[in-house]
Amino acid sequence: MQFFTAFGVDLPKLLFQVINFLLLLYLLNRFLFKRVFQILDERTERIRKGLEDAEAAARDRELAAAEREAALTDSRKEAQALLARAAKIAEDTRAETVAEAKAEAERLIERAHGEITAEREKAMGELRAQVADLALEAAGKLVREQMDGPTQRRLVDQFLADVPAGDAAKAKSRRN
Repeated sequence: MQFFTAFGVDLPKLLFQVINFLLLLYLLNRFLFKRVFQILDERTERIRKGLEDAEAAARDRELAAAEREAALTDSRKEAQALLARAAKIAEDTRAETVAEAKAEAERLIERAHGEITAEREKAMGELRAQVADLALEAAGKLVREQMDGPTQRRLVDQFLADVPAGDAAKAKSRRN
């Protein structure tokens, strides 16, 4: 006890203060600290839940970004396929048009050849008719002249010289 008196500590007051402190500690623990610890625990839980939600949202954003990228890639592939299909259709259409144009040109050329051949045949027929008319006219003039023996002989020789050998045989057979 000398220790307490040496420092001037009143023992009954000290005991009273210790009991007051313990009582205060008990009351604070009972009514204040439990509520504060409960609030702190709830807040810790909300923070933990918020962090989990933030992580989930980040994962969802990453998944959404990956899905958007995949959709964009698919859209690009589909666009490329559509462009390739359109180019093929255009090429096929062009080839078909060229083939039709060639066929039409060939038909026109064939028809032109036919028309040219018909015109040539027609012109040759007209020419033959004119030559026959001229020959008949010339023969008529010759017949009007006096045909003597030497003139007839000269005309026959001239005719035979102008007509090829096969035609000469035909001409002789016609005269007989």
